[in-house]
Amino acid sequence: MSDQHDDGTLLFLPSRLNNQPVVIGGLTADEMWVTVFGSAGVGLVIGIPLAFFVTPAMPVVTALAGGTAGLLIAARVLRRLKRGRPETWLYRRAQWLIAEQGPTFMNSARLVIRSGAWTCKRRGQI
Repeated sequence: MSDQHDDGTLLFLPSRLNNQPVVIGGLTADEMWVTVFGSAGVGLVIGIPLAFFVTPAMPVVTALAGGTAGLLIAARVLRRLKRGRPETWLYRRAQWLIAEQGPTFMNSARLVIRSGAWTCKRRGQI
């Protein structure tokens, strides 16, 4: 059986062609790099005071250890959080958190944040 109609069009619709591939532990490439650099940055900050007491190489060591540990932990946590949700859930969730709790200038998505009950009121008679 052929995968094409008589006119040459496909019988099926590919649905995952434009999705980012999963690179490590359920993370896409963008999520992986943000996790590695963020965790390495935290490790670097922790290693700077240790450099005065242990050895001057501590910022590099703690940055490498922080990046590795962050990647291992984030891969497990984000895989559980993303399970069963749409592909863009993580990015929309981050946009929502920034819009709700972050400064106004960071709300580049221009999300409308409103809490409260919605009402429909009519004026006059129909």
